[in-house]
Amino acid sequence: MTTKTDARAVGIGRTGVPDLDDVAGHWVGADEIAHLPSLRNQQGQAHVNHDLTSLSWLAAPPFTFGYHTGELYLDGHVPAAQRFLWKPWGVLREHRRHDGLLLTSDTRMALSRDLLLWRIEISNESGEARSVELAQDLFAMAAHSEVGYGWLYDGPWNHGMHHDFMALERIRATTGGGEPHYLLSPAPRRLRLGKPRVPGIQRDEDHGPMLLDDALPAHVSHDKEPEPRAGVAGAVRGLRVAGADGEVILRAADEPIALTPDGETTLAPFVLSPGLTIEFELRLDTAGRSGTVLTHGNHPDSLQIGVDDGRLWLGITGERESTDTELPVGDWQHVRVDVEADRVVLRLAGSEIARTRHWTESRRWASRIEDGTVAFADSRSPAHAVYAFAGPPGELQTEGAGGRARWSRLIEPGGSVTIGVACAYGTDADAVSAQARAAAEDFEATTHAGEEGWRRLWAGMFTPGNPDFSGHLPTFTTEDPGLARTYYMGALQALYLRNIRIRPGEPVFLTGGPRLGPTTTYFWDHCEWSRLYALLEPAGLRSWLLRVLAGPYRDSFGVENLGGGPLGNAYSSTDYALFRLIEHYVCVSGDFALLGETTGGTTVLGHLERLGLGWRERRSPATGGVLADFGADPWQLLECVPTYTGVVASFNGAYVASTRSLAGLYRRLGRDEDADRAEAEAGQLADALTDLYAGSGRWQILRPDGTDSIGHCLDFGLVAVALHGELPDGIRREMADFVTGRLLVGGWMRALSPDDPIAAASDRPDHGAAGAFAAWPGVTAHGLARLGYRDRAIALLRDLSSAASGGLWGQAMEIVTGADGRYRARVAERGTATRDNIAGAAGAEAVLSALFDINPTFATGGGAPALLPATLSVEGVGTLTQLGPVA
Repeated sequence: MTTKTDARAVGIGRTGVPDLDDVAGHWVGADEIAHLPSLRNQQGQAHVNHDLTSLSWLAAPPFTFGYHTGELYLDGHVPAAQRFLWKPWGVLREHRRHDGLLLTSDTRMALSRDLLLWRIEISNESGEARSVELAQDLFAMAAHSEVGYGWLYDGPWNHGMHHDFMALERIRATTGGGEPHYLLSPAPRRLRLGKPRVPGIQRDEDHGPMLLDDALPAHVSHDKEPEPRAGVAGAVRGLRVAGADGEVILRAADEPIALTPDGETTLAPFVLSPGLTIEFELRLDTAGRSGTVLTHGNHPDSLQIGVDDGRLWLGITGERESTDTELPVGDWQHVRVDVEADRVVLRLAGSEIARTRHWTESRRWASRIEDGTVAFADSRSPAHAVYAFAGPPGELQTEGAGGRARWSRLIEPGGSVTIGVACAYGTDADAVSAQARAAAEDFEATTHAGEEGWRRLWAGMFTPGNPDFSGHLPTFTTEDPGLARTYYMGALQALYLRNIRIRPGEPVFLTGGPRLGPTTTYFWDHCEWSRLYALLEPAGLRSWLLRVLAGPYRDSFGVENLGGGPLGNAYSSTDYALFRLIEHYVCVSGDFALLGETTGGTTVLGHLERLGLGWRERRSPATGGVLADFGADPWQLLECVPTYTGVVASFNGAYVASTRSLAGLYRRLGRDEDADRAEAEAGQLADALTDLYAGSGRWQILRPDGTDSIGHCLDFGLVAVALHGELPDGIRREMADFVTGRLLVGGWMRALSPDDPIAAASDRPDHGAAGAFAAWPGVTAHGLARLGYRDRAIALLRDLSSAASGGLWGQAMEIVTGADGRYRARVAERGTATRDNIAGAAGAEAVLSALFDINPTFATGGGAPALLPATLSVEGVGTLTQLGPVA
């Protein structure tokens, strides 16, 4: 296996915009990566799995697919992918068999179409003819919905639509010959009686570690009525949990435990394991009630028992099995649950009344053969899907919700066989069938058209007056291939996460995915590439800003772009993020008229002041009364650093910068008294912030109950930008040395110093000590340059492409030890980390800001920023051409 870059890419950047093939990924071995590649097509997203053909997490709103699309069998076995090659138009997967057969699959989401394409090639590299039997499972559990697209977006399951991250990930893990059983979570969870908690990806303990593995609030959209969550009125007694060997794991007190619709009784944690039994007696006190009786944990995939209109039901791992058994009121009934690796059985008075089914036995979707195609229909929505074939199968069959196509081929030595499969989806059954058939009949041209479409978009990004973007990016010419790759890969990151369907007429750049958020934009992630955004898509950014400012942005971390509503909890970063986006848009475009437009009940200027001066309402006498106090909720700051609350250096530094920028804007507007006040206040903030310096590159945290110090890259990045002009030389040097000595590692960095006292409780590869978020190297490089260490910034930016795991950068980049014993970084897969993240464009942003000093602000020139020059050169770095002015 190899991760070496193609030799063609060595000279990248010397002649301007490189070929897209030289920017996109390279072959990586399955043993080298953790997070498998994604697919996108400007309107949807999906994940490839461990086998050669299946896809999961397919979402192209208003369409979503459940489970996965089916595996490829060779001679009765499912080959696992041994290597992967990501390109923006598709993913190649490869398996080389010991007898000389080479299988290569090319999986694509056709550009801007509701169409999936698979090209499967089997080559015979041996000296003997080979007979092969191929079989492709066909599943299309597609659903159509206009609502429910939060960060935890609704996906289709047998009994409805909801997000079950952990269940679907366990199903994905069965592909490619993985563990065949997916039903049981391996995590210990508490047994709870009564009302279930709000679903999400939640910690089982309120004060447990804030890990990506099991900690994410219910970031769901507000356009769908939530499922009622209540307990029942009654009681449970004689509760007993026993293992396969009969040993009692949990026994509750003999006396009855009361159940109420709003109450909860929490018992000890344990792991669900094959052979385990849960039994108890249940008494209902009210007829016709619906609610939960028992739940193992508080996750969507948890084992649950409840009643619906007085009838028992059993739920686990995304599914729910209902019964016709109505319990009489006032009588004690013996309930037993038998847990096995591949099924859970619910018994009442010793008789089986419900049993879970394998996901392939779905009763929601139906499949049928239609003139050489396989068609699917959803019984709960108007979604349809059709598979058609280039290279007709020798046999087609359907069973329940799925189908299978079979081919028998003889391949001569040195020969190969190619098969094409197309799957179209939509709401018009005839149109879907026609699209699938047309794609299969002209398969090679269809696949080629998508690739050429991506190349056209790529060229357009750097072309003034192009038809696809309202602006363009500058061309970067350099003799440094590392810097070139960082810049052009960052540009591709933005293009890859672009979506042109969810907001007609307004291109949207999504934050991440594919396992989360097919319509979501986080404010904070967006601001990490705000210069590029303002250059590339000024009209789209303007529209997005007006839409965001009309909503309750202070109470959310982002927006759900399809429904248009707010999303998630409040983030302390929101003031900084939205201020910077407005500032960079106006200063890059020269569109000062935006400030006078009204949205959300006030002018954009009014919003800008609220954001930039937000520290005024955040001060607390308990923490000094000068700097902003961001409160006690760690979910509002870094999510995984429990001590990072109260007064922190990072966003107070951002307030210093925004207050000074506003002073410059006030000068431009003739509001000199406001300008004088803002300048004086910024100085007071800066003095108080400097007093937080704890030495050796670390910063203090102030809380009402005491102080801590921390060594985090966010403090470094934002303080360096805000105070670079006034920090003493010694502090600037210590800050830079802290970054290079404690954080930078493996061509990437750690967000938190590994020797920090809180590091053990912050084992996350985005904001903790295990790695760093996609934006942090760019932010850090910008800070190093502002402190006067441009050479260190160049060295950092030069290495970033090595961490992209054969594709682009993900949300969380974890530091691991390679086979050679050296540190390296890769895109993290564990927990809820996303494969793609728009903040990876921060590396390209830092090329502009750190190396070319493109730092637009209202504070420059009395609030009247100079237009960007058409060409800008920096010795030892390179040249930007077609930079400005922006119309």
